[in-house]
Amino acid sequence: MFTILQAEGCPFSSQIYISNMKAILSEERAGMKMAKYRMVRTEFWKNPIVLEEMTPEDKYFYLYLLTNPRTTQIGIYRITKKEMAFDLGYSIESVHSLMGRFEEHHQLIRYNPETRELAIKNWGKENLQKGGKPVMDCIVSELKEVEDHSLIQYVSEYIHKEEIRSLYEAFYQQKEMLIETGDDERDFCEEFDDTLPTRFTTRGQKEKEKQKEKQKQQKDLYPSIENNPHIVNPSLSNDDVKEIIEFWDTNGFGFTNVNAKEQLLSWLDDSSFLQPKDMIVKAMKIACANNKRKLNYIIGILKNWENESLLTVEEVDSYDEKQKQYRPPTESFPAGRAIPREFELDLSAGEDG
Repeated sequence: MFTILQAEGCPFSSQIYISNMKAILSEERAGMKMAKYRMVRTEFWKNPIVLEEMTPEDKYFYLYLLTNPRTTQIGIYRITKKEMAFDLGYSIESVHSLMGRFEEHHQLIRYNPETRELAIKNWGKENLQKGGKPVMDCIVSELKEVEDHSLIQYVSEYIHKEEIRSLYEAFYQQKEMLIETGDDERDFCEEFDDTLPTRFTTRGQKEKEKQKEKQKQQKDLYPSIENNPHIVNPSLSNDDVKEIIEFWDTNGFGFTNVNAKEQLLSWLDDSSFLQPKDMIVKAMKIACANNKRKLNYIIGILKNWENESLLTVEEVDSYDEKQKQYRPPTESFPAGRAIPREFELDLSAGEDG
């Protein structure tokens, strides 16, 4: 189990490294290929409690609680004092004394001696900053293993991320109801899995949902007038609609942007153009030539043509030709410094004698 530690200011880094190497060897013996790690932020050393109240031994013990091989994703794990003593090289009495200090004086942990479960108060604040399906799955799986439900509530109070805190609270509340009603815990676990929010779906499921949505949109992109009268006016030519959409899709304007396509198609019916389809396609070609593949750019071109009363492609072409003729030629300036006209170059200057 790898631990990320601040290199400077940690007199016990080598001891913790040795402790974690024991875990690595034990994992290798068990055939485990996936290594775990725990992060200790550099702000750890700036914490007022760590700076002002903890002894060097306290700091060492706290780092051990945060990074030892039994830690979990949820900040609640099962560990015995005998295991702590073995890992740290302490006596049972020393570990018992340290546990008392951290529970009563520093108030950073809770320990249930009956279930041998330890909960770290600020675990969620430091380690549960990101959600996502893998994290949520791991949290749910580990919460099911907790016997002392009050520890779940204890850790949840200091989790800043809303969706993760809600998951802890939901789990704790449902387990409390389970105790009151006397229902089977296995039934509870199945019901809890079924009631997880939809935002925790797997990546694979999300990909499938996106694929289905894309397929649905693809059907909408090539509408027939009979089957999709809500998208286009039935008085319009189905061929015109299809030609515009095909040009849009094949030229990188945004395959899935159905809303933009509907806005563009509205120009077939709502504009004053005599050749609306040809004008729209020409505007899209200009957008491609200028590398401006956006709906607003196309609509801007169409509005300019309407303002200039250019209603056909021929009128647009004629207008552009006239603009080129009336456009003043750009004046070119010679490179370098200008030489006065009256200046005469004397190549024999300075060669007297």
